[in-house]
Amino acid sequence: MRLQLYLARSGYGSRRFCETLITEGRVRVNTVKVTTLGTKVEQDDVVTVDHQLAEVSDQKFYYALNKPRGYVSSNYDPNETAFARDLIDVPHQHYLFHVGRLDKDSSGLILFTNDGEAAQIITHPKYEIEKEYYVTTKEIIQRAHLEEALKGVYIDSQRPYTIRRFALEGKRQVRITLTEGKNREIRKILDHYGYTVQKLIRLRIGSLLLKNLQPGRYRAVSKGEIARLLREAQHG
Repeated sequence: MRLQLYLARSGYGSRRFCETLITEGRVRVNTVKVTTLGTKVEQDDVVTVDHQLAEVSDQKFYYALNKPRGYVSSNYDPNETAFARDLIDVPHQHYLFHVGRLDKDSSGLILFTNDGEAAQIITHPKYEIEKEYYVTTKEIIQRAHLEEALKGVYIDSQRPYTIRRFALEGKRQVRITLTEGKNREIRKILDHYGYTVQKLIRLRIGSLLLKNLQPGRYRAVSKGEIARLLREAQHG
């Protein structure tokens, strides 16, 4: 098995993220640091990441969590103490990693799994899986700004920040749908126009809905739900 796939199945993230772990020199096979992508590992090999044992699970797990504000999505951050994964109280918790970003100040739906291949598809920009958010701002929202964001806004990179659609639900409330989801994309767009975000909640990832899941609670996601999400990605 290729090392990056081994790590993904051990709960360290998508294959792309696991490739980063390897190239950064954080992975060892039988105590030897490995930085070459595509390295093969055998069943009896001992693999560690940051000196912690990585073990493959043959079973795939999927959980939807309503992440509260103040929790980070990442499983590894020396500067943080509140990790979203810790809210998922299951025996195989250590295998799980988050699929896609949801920043510390935001709340709502986030998917955790140990399925690196599914995570790769769900997060890859080319598949354009929709993510829908409910946003409340301190200032009154101007429709013209959101219509401009539909075409793309250049802020801090050569690629524009773009929203797929929006629906105003009040003077200071709006639903915004993205398909790519750059880091803090909605916050950067609204800040660009002078808005202060007071609340940002992710409601949906493709066909996977937050619904009535309460903050801090989680539920198992069925393989059928995941299969439907992957079909959406592959058929557009």
